[in-house]
Amino acid sequence: MSSGTQRKPNLLREAKQLGVGVPLARIEPSMTSPQTNQPAAKAQAALAIGALGVVFGDIGTSPLYTMRECMAHLPAGDRAEGVLGILSLIFWALVLVVSVKYLWFVMRADNHGEGGIFALLALIQSHRGPNESDARRKGLGPAVVMTIVGAALLFGDGIITPAISVLGAAEGFHSISPVFDPYVPWMAVVILAGLFWLQNRGTKEIGGIFGPVMLLWFAALGLFGTWQLYQNPGVLAALNPVHALWLLEHPPRAVATLLGSIVLAITGAEALYADMGHFGRRYIALAWYGAAFPGLVLNYFGQGAWLLAHPEATENPFFALAPVGLSRAVLTGLSIFAAVIASQALISGAYSLARQAVQLGFLPRLKILHTNAEQSGQIYVPFVNGLLAIGCIPTVAGFGSSERLASAYGIAVTGTMAITTLAYYLVTRRRWSWSLPGALGVCVVFLVVDLAFFGANIGKIHEGGWFPLAIGAVALAVMHTWKTGRTEIFRRVYGSNVTEAELTDIARSKYVTRVSGGAVFMAGAPQGTPIALLHHVKSNRCLHQTVVLLSIVTKDVPVVPPEERLELREIGEGIWRAVGHYGYMQSPDVGALMQTIKEQGVPINWRAATYFFNREMIIGGGDAAMWEWQKRLYGVLSRNASPAKDYYQIPPTQIIELGLPIHL
Repeated sequence: MSSGTQRKPNLLREAKQLGVGVPLARIEPSMTSPQTNQPAAKAQAALAIGALGVVFGDIGTSPLYTMRECMAHLPAGDRAEGVLGILSLIFWALVLVVSVKYLWFVMRADNHGEGGIFALLALIQSHRGPNESDARRKGLGPAVVMTIVGAALLFGDGIITPAISVLGAAEGFHSISPVFDPYVPWMAVVILAGLFWLQNRGTKEIGGIFGPVMLLWFAALGLFGTWQLYQNPGVLAALNPVHALWLLEHPPRAVATLLGSIVLAITGAEALYADMGHFGRRYIALAWYGAAFPGLVLNYFGQGAWLLAHPEATENPFFALAPVGLSRAVLTGLSIFAAVIASQALISGAYSLARQAVQLGFLPRLKILHTNAEQSGQIYVPFVNGLLAIGCIPTVAGFGSSERLASAYGIAVTGTMAITTLAYYLVTRRRWSWSLPGALGVCVVFLVVDLAFFGANIGKIHEGGWFPLAIGAVALAVMHTWKTGRTEIFRRVYGSNVTEAELTDIARSKYVTRVSGGAVFMAGAPQGTPIALLHHVKSNRCLHQTVVLLSIVTKDVPVVPPEERLELREIGEGIWRAVGHYGYMQSPDVGALMQTIKEQGVPINWRAATYFFNREMIIGGGDAAMWEWQKRLYGVLSRNASPAKDYYQIPPTQIIELGLPIHL
């Protein structure tokens, strides 16, 4: 089933939350066709406009600096032919990477309507064989490691994108008057600081203008580009791929440098897949073909037409499209709004990526705040927000210009694109059972393009490309260490040999006093007996009259519906086992879960119950299959994980943590 069919009810509700001017009451059900149950034209337009504001902000702001960078690295030769070659490369890169790879192929690999690197991992793991399951118990496995690398690169890219987008937009003041030059970086710093400062208020209110502003942005891109095309229509010859091939015949070093700039035009393509769950493939495609793609193409070709008409010019061709005066000032202001929206979309995406990583066990618990009671996807993660701010703001101040920052941009996102292709290949083979020639025939073409762009960006490492790679390396070390450490601890600790039958024997023992009230023991695995319970009984020789062994399990699906949330059964002697099932796009709410448990017949006052947790105390020097530095890092991460009261949404006065020394 396609993602558009699966996500239909949610999409209709999200139109209101995304602020595209169509009230919920007017979408359901009157705006659906009674014959097809599809959203009517007005609702479809609303969802497509919403996608413009969330999905296409990054790629939509690429014209601010892409053409300028390409011209700076144009191989020596005929300038006019070089401009046509650049335009041809940009156009066909947009077609092959965005339209063909992502929209036609990769976005069909949805996990219950959701996309992204973790969705691909879930699809791969849901169809693994028994030998692979055994392998995963011994290690993380190549698919998991590949996913961690891809997610780490996305975090690295998350530092660069807001910085270069806002800085590139602020440089429009230079085109108005050179007097602004010394202040441009500080303008960008102030804009970014304000953006990060406002994050804790959520995107519910400001999100209402995202879609319409980006629609205006793409319209402006197209109009300014069309005006230049009208004056020099001969530039449309660049639609012929022969011009791109001519440019690629230059020496490899010159071609690689140029491709490293061409890739700036497609940064943000990964967002189409990552944000698919918010809108569905159908509406993202409508937004792409209806506004984003024509606006981008017209603007790039308009910049090319301007360059041909001004062969000696050295200024940024983007801002030169607008006449000096009010038009250029308006374009500069609009570009700043578009850059802020692009940054906001990426920051929100980083929050979602972090939550998925936490839920799937790749990161320790983080404090996650929901900023909109009506929309579970709108969250605020203070720790991630702080890291992004600490990374973005000094980056702007340090690099000082989008031209220098462009030297560091592209290597992380192209690496993620290549990993997406490899993961997509595994999905086609394992989940869809494609033939080997069919899967290779499609994926090899994509991989050649991805690796060509990635290889072209390798030369940027010494010019600043090391920066996002360094950030990605740190993120990779943290995620790999945490996942490995959790796997090792589950094997050592939570695979308890105390069976449920033995637990009931302990409960009825004459040496154990049953006290009034209820207790909830958080169990890392939905079998065996929690270590915290055994320590409690051993130390206090007592057990509450009602005991719930509660496990939170994250499934390989984005969302678990409420009717499938709880699995409950009675063990005996007043002891119950409960398993709460959540998707990797959801945050657990133990309070709400315990209320459901009470409603299903468990005699417990969940508002007065005591919640017992293990507090791991990591001791290095053991025989765990981890480097010693990883053991120390895991200990630091464990000690600094968000408190259980924040992550599980439990009042702190109801929590007792029991120390659990673990020798790794």
